[in-house]
Amino acid sequence: MSRISARGFAVASATAVTTVGAVVGVAAGGPAVASNDNVEATASDTTLLADIPAGQQAQVQTASLAQQADAQAAQASASAKKSAEEAARLKAAQDARAKKDAAVKGKADKDKADKDKADKEAKARDLETQSASRASSRSTFQVQSSYSVSDVQAIARQIIPADQFQCFSNIVNKESSWNYTASNGAAYGLVQALPGSKMSSAGSDWQTNPATQIKWGLNYMSSRYGSPCGAWSFWMTHHSY
Repeated sequence: MSRISARGFAVASATAVTTVGAVVGVAAGGPAVASNDNVEATASDTTLLADIPAGQQAQVQTASLAQQADAQAAQASASAKKSAEEAARLKAAQDARAKKDAAVKGKADKDKADKDKADKEAKARDLETQSASRASSRSTFQVQSSYSVSDVQAIARQIIPADQFQCFSNIVNKESSWNYTASNGAAYGLVQALPGSKMSSAGSDWQTNPATQIKWGLNYMSSRYGSPCGAWSFWMTHHSY
């Protein structure tokens, strides 16, 4: 008996084809595989492949295979859609986590910057308070017509906190060599204020009184760099402050 293989099952030459394209195998010239009851139940709505003209039999088989291919394609499409949805879900979760991590890091960086700024301002206020206290305890410095380097340094030691004096001295050495009348263009005095008239905020005698210049210089270094040592660290990198 000749058979035609179609998607894993054999079709005999006397195969019956149901009205919905199902293929039922029947042995040619032999007893039916199914019971008589089953045969009678299906006989009315089946068509034998042998009854179909030979030119159309290939079309019937092709149509059956096409239906199976369509079903497989639909299943593959559903699987691909599910995979794409899962990938999109994972990507969204990763993006959300990255955004959250960035927000947390940004907040931490901001908190640190705010703390550093607050610490710097607090230190500057503390130094200003110390210098004011020291200056008030020695509120009067003997006014002289001129001051030697040792005189100016002695005044500075009375105004500048002890732990900041060396840094302050380093800057003054670089800027003016402790000459309170040193000028370089518009820059003037021990700390080379630019312009020199800025020092008038510490006293009207800023041109002739080194104590006035020292008070102004300490306030400037503390407010801008946190302390004379902060100003000296900046100076060593930039050679100015």
